[in-house]
Amino acid sequence: MIGCVKTSGRLAALAVAGLLAALPACSESGGRADGGAGRAGAEAARAQGHGTVFRGGRPGAAGAGDPYFPKLGNAGYDATHYTLTLDYDPGSGRLKGTAEMTAKATADLSAFNLDLLGMEVSSATVDGRTAQVRRDGQELTLQPRDHLRKGAAFRSVVHYAGTPESITHDHGWREGWLRTDNGAVAFGEPTGSMSWFPGNHHPSDKASYDITVTVPKEVQAISNGQLRARHTSGDRATFHWHQAEPMAGHVATVAIGSYDIRTSRTRSGIPVVSAMDRTAGVDEDGAVLGRFPEVMEWAEGRFGPYPFSAAGVIVDQAADVPYALETQTRPTIPAAVFHTTNVVHEMAHQWFGNSVTPRTWRDMWLNEGFATYAEWLWTEDHGGASAQDHFDRNHAKAADDDEWDFPPAEPPSASDISGQPVYVRGAMVIHKIRQALGDEGFRTLVRGWTLRHRHGHASTADFTAYVEAKAGRDLDAIWDSWLYGDGKPA
Repeated sequence: MIGCVKTSGRLAALAVAGLLAALPACSESGGRADGGAGRAGAEAARAQGHGTVFRGGRPGAAGAGDPYFPKLGNAGYDATHYTLTLDYDPGSGRLKGTAEMTAKATADLSAFNLDLLGMEVSSATVDGRTAQVRRDGQELTLQPRDHLRKGAAFRSVVHYAGTPESITHDHGWREGWLRTDNGAVAFGEPTGSMSWFPGNHHPSDKASYDITVTVPKEVQAISNGQLRARHTSGDRATFHWHQAEPMAGHVATVAIGSYDIRTSRTRSGIPVVSAMDRTAGVDEDGAVLGRFPEVMEWAEGRFGPYPFSAAGVIVDQAADVPYALETQTRPTIPAAVFHTTNVVHEMAHQWFGNSVTPRTWRDMWLNEGFATYAEWLWTEDHGGASAQDHFDRNHAKAADDDEWDFPPAEPPSASDISGQPVYVRGAMVIHKIRQALGDEGFRTLVRGWTLRHRHGHASTADFTAYVEAKAGRDLDAIWDSWLYGDGKPA
């Protein structure tokens, strides 16, 4: 996401919306360790299971063990591919869907869970045979006729329909399936993706996607990756998008509306497909979008090879899109803030957040700190303020400024994972690392980090260990003061 259009309280109402269970205190993380979540948390949840023990296995746990969203995601399997077939009526707001998930069991399972908020499920199958379906809030439990053995590949298919819910937080921020004047936009971070398709919606489980959307022929349907096919039948048009590289559910998107589609290629040959809202009246001379290949080339020089096979942006009315989001391969940006600096921020997320994905939501500063620092590097490399200028200006802020409210690696609650310290103080941590390693050492470190964890996951502990290995010494002074320290560092 982009820091300049959010506040630290954007997610607070998740608790009110019933999406958060009791949150564990951050002190449970054990300091710099991975917050007791990620693999360890998922293993703990997997061991506990839930419900009745069935012959031949246990149900997979409802929740991946995230420290802030304990019910988000599910244990017991690893999703590898989603095939989503959607049909949307903008007039009524009704969505019909079929979600096919290919996965591998990581434990002997008698049942397993998917995240799905609202929507009515009409039927489900596992490996072609009817499965028993149970609902409990956002938890959709499928019980196959035969248990799934550890290591076995399986395929579930869920047929569902309804009017997808949007989630409104304090200050009016929304996520989920957002209706617009003539369509909709799907925003998934951190929990909204479960409002429009059933799946394992924790960032620790990524998969490839095929997303096929049928809409009235006068509008378009834009999604992630490459457009594989488009055809019209009567008054309906169908668009098939393919995302080949792994993607977390929260950065999957569908944008339905009246768009001008603009295409180009980067110098390295990546196809660029951008969708510009015809009613927004933005960038009509192409001044911002025209710099997109330049931004891509600059980012590759700074961060390493672009990690995906497609690129572009989606620009929508600010009234429809409440903030910018790093939807994979095609970030979504409100028309009111569609300018080059924001494009730089969201494109940096393709490396930091989308390719190298946080192991838990506690590690979000790795996404936002790097994306904010990318803005500082862009102005430095293009004749504007240097990164040091940005650092000094932010450090000059008063000790009671909200940038110093909490350490970036330890937001006190789910409502704080998008707070200013995660963005700005996170970027300041990156700058301190650059000072410690020097410019060339820093460039080598960043490019090595994105290649080492390409299409994978990483935690704060992974990152600090990697930095110290490259530095050849401990950097406790940085971690203690800037990453984990309370208050304004000296």
